[in-house]
Amino acid sequence: MIGLEIHAQMKTNTKAFCRCSTDFHSSPNSNVCPVCLGYPGCLPVLNEKLIEFTIKMGIATNCTIRSNSIFARKNYFYPDLTKGYQITQFDTPLCYEGHINIKLKNKETKKIGITRIHIEEDAGKSIHDFHDDETLIDFNRCGVPLIEIVSEPDMNSTDEAHQYLSKIKQTLIYLEINDGNMEEGSLRCDANISLRLKGTETLGTRTEIKNLNSFKNVSDAIEAEIKRQTSVLESGEKVSYHTMTYNAKDKTTAATRTKEEAHDYRYFPEPDLVKLKISEDWLRKVADNLPEFPDKRRDRFMKDYFLPESDSEEITHDRKFADYFENVAVNLSDKNERSFRTASNIVRAEVRKVMNEKKIGINEFPLPAKAIAMIADSVNSGKVSITASKEIFTLMLSGKSEEEMLSIFRESEKNLSIVSDTSEIESIVKKIIDTNPEETQRYKSGEKKLAGFFVGKVMQESKGKANPKIVNELLIKLLEV
Repeated sequence: MIGLEIHAQMKTNTKAFCRCSTDFHSSPNSNVCPVCLGYPGCLPVLNEKLIEFTIKMGIATNCTIRSNSIFARKNYFYPDLTKGYQITQFDTPLCYEGHINIKLKNKETKKIGITRIHIEEDAGKSIHDFHDDETLIDFNRCGVPLIEIVSEPDMNSTDEAHQYLSKIKQTLIYLEINDGNMEEGSLRCDANISLRLKGTETLGTRTEIKNLNSFKNVSDAIEAEIKRQTSVLESGEKVSYHTMTYNAKDKTTAATRTKEEAHDYRYFPEPDLVKLKISEDWLRKVADNLPEFPDKRRDRFMKDYFLPESDSEEITHDRKFADYFENVAVNLSDKNERSFRTASNIVRAEVRKVMNEKKIGINEFPLPAKAIAMIADSVNSGKVSITASKEIFTLMLSGKSEEEMLSIFRESEKNLSIVSDTSEIESIVKKIIDTNPEETQRYKSGEKKLAGFFVGKVMQESKGKANPKIVNELLIKLLEV
């Protein structure tokens, strides 16, 4: 039984309860003030944008949004927790009883429950890397706004946990409330794991693996803990209720401390913050400004653009990438299945290849959507071959302005246009047949698969310009003589 607690830093400009910047790249201890440092007599003021972002995630994950909630103090000692407590939500989380659907390997859909989404502030950062006997503390992260998304223990494999984490990350990025950067700590995950005998209903004792900062670490840590707990139970011992750490080097988990119960934190209502009230009007305004969610957009792309599910899934995985494709689709001359499929192939293959090579996002990709639509139109109209279209695409990337790119397109389209003159193609086909007598004889003897060999030779001779349909027709006509 696997449950995940995902901590997502909200993309607000300022912290949860003060005006300090949340910029990750600032110099250590530069984004601090008396409020986030916990000086006596300083009062927190709630960041309104933080509430809006949390409501967005609540709606996106089918949660109930609580109309009245309060903040609480979670008391514990940690060197980088200046106040000696953390402002969070305890028994009245803003969002609760939600769910998302994940797709399993067998293509079936599984519903994963979400217990709660609550708001809290982050602690600072302890740095142990520079000295063996000293710890440095950066308080910039103190007070940075987080939401904690707590799932039900509904996952039963590392693959399911991976799919769930991917879906949550995708939703956060789609809503533009989190950047999904696990390496920088803006998305972190704790995994709760317990084992029980198959067929029984009683839950086993769980352990919690803290601060997993990559998808690989989440999967490997869960596997390691399942293996450890299995060994403990099969040796006749009992699993202890512990907080665990994961050692990525040797892929093992180890206990760090006994897991705290809620009463250990001595929760009580935060006296410096008023009750949080969410009006129906506010809730409606947030809901009205939400983007189309990934699953719905995927299904619409399949219906409106006639794309296969796998292609639609790939394009809509990233919101801005999907926006780019839709801009290409709008600019196509013919809006039919063939046109959309051609555009999809160019965007998924050629555009994505450049993005990966240059390590850029779609917003930094140099060719406007209109340019991709022009290339797709040229292929669909039969003016250029797919091979030639790739060359045109590469040539257009050298343009310094949109005007220059369009000029390159017009010139290269003319130079690389498909040859449909039957007599010209027939002379090339005859030449290829005459210069390959052995393959010609084998074809005539029944090796019909050699047709591909001749087509390739003709296309090579014509530098990819020969109309493939005419090439095939002439080859069959002349080889069958």
